[in-house]
Amino acid sequence: LGFHYARHHGTRLQSRDGFLRFIERYPSLSAEIDENIYAVPEGTSLIDFKTYKLIMVSSGIDFVEMTAPDPRLAAIEGALLTKERVLLIDRARSYFANRLGSALRFNCPVGNIVQGDRHVEVNGESFDYVIDATWGHHHRPPIDVYYEPTMLLYYEAKAPHPAVTMVDGPLASVYPTEDKDVFTLSSVVHTPLGRFSNSSEAVACRNAVNSELVDRKIRAMEDHISENLPAFRDNFRYIGVQLAIKTKPVGNFDDRSCSVFQDGRIFSIMSGKIDTIFFATERVLSLIESENSLAPIEVAPKIREDIILVPGK
Repeated sequence: LGFHYARHHGTRLQSRDGFLRFIERYPSLSAEIDENIYAVPEGTSLIDFKTYKLIMVSSGIDFVEMTAPDPRLAAIEGALLTKERVLLIDRARSYFANRLGSALRFNCPVGNIVQGDRHVEVNGESFDYVIDATWGHHHRPPIDVYYEPTMLLYYEAKAPHPAVTMVDGPLASVYPTEDKDVFTLSSVVHTPLGRFSNSSEAVACRNAVNSELVDRKIRAMEDHISENLPAFRDNFRYIGVQLAIKTKPVGNFDDRSCSVFQDGRIFSIMSGKIDTIFFATERVLSLIESENSLAPIEVAPKIREDIILVPGK
């Protein structure tokens, strides 16, 4: 809904609008979270609680302020209860696999893209257009970006537990998955494994992860979340990791809005959050329609034929 992006207006609005459209279009692909807390820690957040709350009010995002301190939280200036949801990843994969059918091809590495005037070839096969959704790993977008390999930790909850996200800045979060007993643990400080100017270096860093690094990250992230969620280690058991690479625009204002760039017949998508697929779709179709619309029709003005001459004037 945008609660995670207090420092970027465009991302908040795209998240809010995309959230509502996603629920309407795909009602079965996400689920409610029983208790979803966004908390502003004292001293470590980049903004104070009242400022954070004012930003969300001005963005038209619904929430309920927690008026009493939550005993599970420590060193918190204030907190909000939100209605953000959790994506049902496996259900979404099945849904789109069925919808796309034989048009969906996996395990087909793209090695060569050649543009022509009226088509573009991918591995020698001709298409009208290409949409590159690799986040700049194949066709680098025309903005200043960096590649950030990441490690997300997975934990099993020993008892029901709320989603808790610390905002805003270099903070940590614990968030549920589609399995009600499995949560993710992330940290703005410790989840990243590095920052690289090109894709190949980021891939090499991700592929070099070993058990020693995982152990260090576990200790660091558990320490981080325990600053504001002291009983974390008592309530959760570590079960594994997920490795990925994020592509982010350079800047300190947390821009995760969706951008679409066109280079001939190739569109590059920086999709931000998943619910901005609607913005990306509309932007791509708009560019294609504009490119294929008819040229203006030249017509001589005939306004004189519409002018009535009154006798005697």
